[in-house]
Formats: sequence, structure tokens, C-alpha cells
Amino acid sequence: MTRSSLFSPFELIGGDRSKGLVLVADHAFNDLPDEYGDLGLPSGEFQRHIAYDIGVETVMRKLSEITGAPGVMARFSRLLIDPNRGPDDPTLIRQLYDGTVIPGNYPISPSERRKRVERFYEPYHDAVAAMVASVAAASRIAPLVISIHSFTPFMQGRERPWHAGILWDRDPRAAKPLIAALSALPGLVVGDNEPYDGALRGDTMFRHCTSNGFAHALIEIRQDLVVAESGAVEWAERLAPILEDLNRRPDMHEVKFFGSRTGPI
Repeated sequence: MTRSSLFSPFELIGGDRSKGLVLVADHAFNDLPDEYGDLGLPSGEFQRHIAYDIGVETVMRKLSEITGAPGVMARFSRLLIDPNRGPDDPTLIRQLYDGTVIPGNYPISPSERRKRVERFYEPYHDAVAAMVASVAAASRIAPLVISIHSFTPFMQGRERPWHAGILWDRDPRAAKPLIAALSALPGLVVGDNEPYDGALRGDTMFRHCTSNGFAHALIEIRQDLVVAESGAVEWAERLAPILEDLNRRPDMHEVKFFGSRTGPI
């Protein structure tokens, strides 16, 4: 975890916006602004999955390097506020996460909640929206948006067998081909809406893609496979040609709305 008094809530990764592909990472960093200290937690807690998606920063940077796609990464730890939640979600600012109480979040006043939304959550989402809009303008097509996450191999005492999972809600256009392509690779166990369900109303993909009719998918990679830089690079190299093939498909660049498992938009 690093800290800085000049704290930016997001980082932009440069790339060719005319390609029509956008990369997004909600949980790539475990950083906190100086004013929040360590939220009352031991430093070791910030090396766990509760603070960030281990390995995702490296995967994102390498994917962007190979594909040439631009990206946006949230710079703050999900323990401060989780950008992959709707603003009314009770887990937006967690007070308990996988057995760990977060003292700096309990109790939390309405004014502090608003402050975190205004200073960190909304600027990140504004940056994602601006990136998506600029890629649409540069490419003159609806963009394909891919969100990169990672998941812990064990959760609540249970082993998770998947090497990767593809999360989606309404729109199967990107998710189904991704699942098929990864499943065709030797030795990979690929989850369809595992280890989580992609039907999370108000999350990043819902806000920027589902509500706009843009093709998208969320890729989850098991953290033990990307904790080392070599593993993260290997996964980026594995995903890059799949995403490039997907991005060449005309149906990935049409505005299209689908029926929902989460209710009307």
C-alpha cells in the first residue's frame, strides 16, 4: 500500500481509442489517501483480497500494451469505498469483510459517506464514462468494454476450483464467446457467472455498459495464478488474442438492449 497527499482516485492508461476497446479495473490498487491512515487495520490486511484484486494492475498494463486498448483503473482500495457497487448498495463501504472488521468504517457518518462518494467514487466513474465516450467518438462505433478482476482461491473456508470466470447479466454477446474461448484452452476450468453472479444492479458494468447497450464482460482470474508478475503477464498474453478476436466482431459494436435478470433499467 502506498500513500500520497496528492491522491488521484483513478489512473488512465493510454492507448488507441480508435480500436473501439476499453479496459477497466475497479480494484487494481490497495492505496489510501493520507488522511485515512490505515483505517485502523494492520498493514497485512492490505495485502489480502479484501483490500484489492491481487495481480490485476499488471494484467491491465500488459493487456493494454499488447492490444493497444486504453484503460481506466481506480486508485483507491475497495476498503475505502467500492466502486463496483451501486451508490445504495449496503456493501459500498464495508464494515466487515471476510472476517475482518474495518474500524475506520464503523461507525460511518452520512457526511463521511457523502465525502467518499464525491471525492473518490464519482470521479472514478466520471473517468470511466469519459473514456467510454471518447473511445466511441474516436472509433465511431459502440465500444466493447472489458472489466478485469481477480478472486481469492478460498472464501469462507471453501476452495474455488475455477481458474477464471466470466461474469455477465443481460448481454451475452461478449461473455459467451469468452467462456467458449477460454474453455477450449487445455487445463482451464472456466466459470459462467462464477465465483460471483454478474447480475449486480448498479455496478460498473451496469452503469456504463448495460444501461447504454454496450457489449461487455467482466473477467475474474484466480489470484494465485496472477500474484506473481510472470503469472499476470501470462494471463494477459492468454487473454489478449481472445479479446482482439472478439473486438473484430461487428456485433460487439452495436448498441443493443437485452432482457434482464435484475429488473428494468
